[in-house]
Amino acid sequence: MHTDKRMWILEGGWVLYRGFILFLTFLFYTAYHLSRKPISIVKSELHKNCSTVIRPVDLNITDNDTWCDWVPFDQDNYQTLFGVLDNSFLVAYAIGMFFSGIFGERLPLRYYLSVGMLLSGVFTCLFGLGYYWEIHSLWYYAFIQVMNGLMQTTGWPAVVACVGNWFGKGKRGFIMGVWNSHTSVGNILGSLIAGVFVSSAWGMSFIVPGIIIASTGILCFFFLVESQFLCTDKIVEFSLCLMFAKLVSYTFLYWLPLYISNVAHFKAKEAGDMSTLFDVGGIVGGIMAGLVSDFTGGRASTCYVMLIAAAPMLFLYNYIGQKSLGITIGMLLVCGALVNGPYALITTAVSADLGTHESLRGNSRALSTVSAIIDGTGSIGAALGPLLAGLISPTGWNNVFYMLIAADVLACLLLSRLVYKEIKGWCGPRLRG
Repeated sequence: MHTDKRMWILEGGWVLYRGFILFLTFLFYTAYHLSRKPISIVKSELHKNCSTVIRPVDLNITDNDTWCDWVPFDQDNYQTLFGVLDNSFLVAYAIGMFFSGIFGERLPLRYYLSVGMLLSGVFTCLFGLGYYWEIHSLWYYAFIQVMNGLMQTTGWPAVVACVGNWFGKGKRGFIMGVWNSHTSVGNILGSLIAGVFVSSAWGMSFIVPGIIIASTGILCFFFLVESQFLCTDKIVEFSLCLMFAKLVSYTFLYWLPLYISNVAHFKAKEAGDMSTLFDVGGIVGGIMAGLVSDFTGGRASTCYVMLIAAAPMLFLYNYIGQKSLGITIGMLLVCGALVNGPYALITTAVSADLGTHESLRGNSRALSTVSAIIDGTGSIGAALGPLLAGLISPTGWNNVFYMLIAADVLACLLLSRLVYKEIKGWCGPRLRG
């Protein structure tokens, strides 16, 4: 029964990871298509029927039919020029795709995708900036299209490789079918976003999608895990534990000065200075967690004890932490040590232990991949904590601390099985008997 429950938990963890990777890659390729779409929307603005447009009274013109068009697309051959732009992108994309797969096999997919999306965002924005810089050279826009076409080739081989790495052959057909809707979703969003700006300032029809794809490139760099492998079952539990531990830590990082200012009525500078004590405690807590876990050999148990102790200390800090200056200083140091100690231990020593586990011997990228999985999952909690604090704080600071205490308790529960195994190993036959 215990084994079945453990396997169910682990399988659930991997399902969560697979779902997260599927969502990320869907988002990435949606952004790729989103940034390709503006050119088709803007064409009708670059060359339109000027006789239907209200002409400014102070505008001196010689041609009533083309005065509102964007040079050089104001000529009779504008359709040919649009064709040049389209083919500049498509030919570069076709040629680049032959080489993209080769580079994708030899470079880390996370870096390859991130750089590709960032540069694609840059060139998409540069096309739009031609509006604000009043550039009227066809060769400028054609060059931008060529470079963007080359950058866009980084997307498809890399995202397909990521999904293929995470999903077995038997499941790929249905999953790929659903996942492939990113093409249509990107086209829809690209059309809608470009349409918002096309009539007022068509440059923004490119700049906004460019910023979006560049932002997803940053997201890719921090959160994408390229593949799953044979790894120890501890990774799932430590990762999810870190998610709740970082939720607490980052909530203090972003909200502690405001809490001190509101509750203790300190000025902004005084509250900021006082909040640094939490980080001072974190330094001590990280060192102590490392020493204790080295001495006992119990990484999970060390984290568990500190997290268990942190929950009542957070409760006490909320209720008596502002009674006097001495109590405030002492409670901030203790809370910082207990909250940041497990966080520091998991992101450093635990990640190194798991990344160099004997089951991963021979995998040169195992350590960085394990670290990415653990800290990437933890970063989800880091993002959720301040967000939840902002939503909950209007109802009272007590509720914020209840949320933090609940997160600590959940972090403890996720380590329960590992703690049991460590205690079992210490006690040996006595516990097994």
